[in-house]
Amino acid sequence: MIALLRKCRWSLQKIRLRLAIRQADRIRLNLGAGGTRYPGWLRTEKFTLDITRAADWESLLGLRRADALLAEHVWEHLTEEQTALANRHCHVFLKPGGHLRLAVPDSLHPDPVYREHVRPGGVGSGAGDHKLLYDYRLLRSRLEATGFEVRLLEYWDESGQFHYMDWDSADGHISRSRRYDKRNRSASLAYTSLIVDAVKPG
Repeated sequence: MIALLRKCRWSLQKIRLRLAIRQADRIRLNLGAGGTRYPGWLRTEKFTLDITRAADWESLLGLRRADALLAEHVWEHLTEEQTALANRHCHVFLKPGGHLRLAVPDSLHPDPVYREHVRPGGVGSGAGDHKLLYDYRLLRSRLEATGFEVRLLEYWDESGQFHYMDWDSADGHISRSRRYDKRNRSASLAYTSLIVDAVKPG
């Protein structure tokens, strides 16, 4: 009975999301949004959009294409095969010139406590389900192989140097970032993410 009620609720949310997309002037999707809500962004979860299934994208968008996509700490939960599918579908279902703003834990963060929290099987919240841990080279290469042009916004390099480029939160808010993570108020760069914009060439 509980499972049936859950399926009914998911079906209703999927219908509402389809209607919102049809009425939207711009389609901006927050993939795997969890509890986050951002103005102008439509929230999706796996039960409304499985990013690894082309049929889910087609059912949701029809002939329309997204202007922008956002995914904060989602890709590390995907296997190698699922990652390749998600990258491909994001590229296909974005408009030319649109972008995927992607944030994942950064394997080159110099703090060993951070790395222990985010590694696959680590002690941090959700880390038990982490499949991959990225550095900027790996993430960039996977996205470029799909056809994206990649802009590195925030990342650590091999020498322990932190790099960042100013980015606009309106183009996709990342809470676990240099500027917005509250943990960085008491300890500089205590928690950051590897953040990129993957742009579909126009």
